Amino acid sequence: MLSKFPITFLAILLALNALATHPKKEKWISLFNGKDIKDWIVKIHHHEVGDNFGQTFRVEDGLIKVRYDQYDHFNNRYGHLYYKKPFSYYKLRLEYRFTGIWRKDAPDYTLKNSGVMFHAQDPKTILKEQDWPISVEMQFLAGLGDGKPRPTGNMCSPGTDVFYHGRIDPRHCINSSSKTYEGDQWVKAELVVLGDSLVSHYINGEKVLEYSKPQIGGGVANGYNPALKIDGKLLKEGYIALQSEGQEIDFRNIEILKLPMPKSQK
Repeated sequence: MLSKFPITFLAILLALNALATHPKKEKWISLFNGKDIKDWIVKIHHHEVGDNFGQTFRVEDGLIKVRYDQYDHFNNRYGHLYYKKPFSYYKLRLEYRFTGIWRKDAPDYTLKNSGVMFHAQDPKTILKEQDWPISVEMQFLAGLGDGKPRPTGNMCSPGTDVFYHGRIDPRHCINSSSKTYEGDQWVKAELVVLGDSLVSHYINGEKVLEYSKPQIGGGVANGYNPALKIDGKLLKEGYIALQSEGQEIDFRNIEILKLPMPKSQK
């Protein structure tokens, strides 16, 4: 029996070393098949759920593109493209790039501005005249060529609040620490969302923002069903949505990695 102990111990060490050398491969799931948006739901302000007015969201060259060439007037048609199911604990990663076309009849702040919404309400509950979903946004911005800093990967909160530095932050948007990205380069964005506890933003692999306790509250969103606006209610899960608000943009490599949920949350 004694002679077997060193052999068993050595086997354990070898197994641990193998795990360290070859960690378990992460199982990322692609949310976009590169061909169509059949797994996604469109909701555009002033239109019913499912009405992809002017083919705002379209697939070309293996990309999801936001385009406005079929619009006569923008008319505050803020749009969102929702993945068909909600998520709670996960990592989300995607790449985006702005193109040169911006609707000049859209609000000024929408220039080189887009984002991905998460913990969003079910698109089927969004009313025709509701402008923004109750959600949290990872905001994407690009430089305006004026030499002024304009970070990306920020947090904005239509109909929501978050805790930042230990308290609810009254600002609608909180800037990240990212550098400014100019032009039409592809930028990698990643979210780490842990239910209603912690949220982290990454740009090109670098953590640029972190906050906690996403919850219903605040303003900005208009035209929603009042029964759904329960201020103070923590957001444990929700839908993911790509944004259209006046600036043309492309998205690709949209993937999600589900994370284990704590037993207390199940």
